Amino acid sequence: MKRFLDRFVGAGKRPDDPSHAPAEADDEGFFATQFMERPEDVRATSAWNARALAVGAHPLEPELGLKLLLAAWGSDVLMASLSDEDHRKVLEHLQFVTVPPGRELIVQDEKGDYALIVLEGLVAVDRIQPTGAHARLAEAREGDVLGEMSLLDAGSRFASCLTLSRVSLAVLSSHALDELAIEDPRLGMALMTSMARRLSLRMRQLSARLGALLTAG
Repeated sequence: MKRFLDRFVGAGKRPDDPSHAPAEADDEGFFATQFMERPEDVRATSAWNARALAVGAHPLEPELGLKLLLAAWGSDVLMASLSDEDHRKVLEHLQFVTVPPGRELIVQDEKGDYALIVLEGLVAVDRIQPTGAHARLAEAREGDVLGEMSLLDAGSRFASCLTLSRVSLAVLSSHALDELAIEDPRLGMALMTSMARRLSLRMRQLSARLGALLTAG
């Protein structure tokens, strides 16, 4: 939380990443290993510029990207309260891209510097266990955010994210967020609060899923 607040008092921090693709994991042993961290020495770092090259990202026209973002987040109270001028300011700190299917946007346990807002398409969110088995945690769709946990706390990526279809994305880097927080703290806080709310909802959904699996035994 301190790192989150530091962004709005002038401090800058970087986020992180994790590893791999889809597959289903057996429930047995899931809870004993699911949340184990990999050793620090196997963690790598991935900035968005490097990841964009690796996944074959193509630029998306900013005006179209903004239109898709407003459509995806139109029901968000904070974002809906922003003026056209505010939208333009936020636009200046985002990159918009398209990525083909079958590409790993975020790699589990890596450290990176970006979060992704899904504007179109479908993305698998998978947790890789120490055994190498994959557990499908969620499938992200329009309006969902990927990687915001690391952007908030500068920790390692919890899961891997793989495109299941062609996707359109808004990219928010740690550096861009820091700049926005310094230039316009109100807008920076609005953007981060919207992302944090989505993170909270996703964690509640994940907790419910894990609870159901535990009950099923």
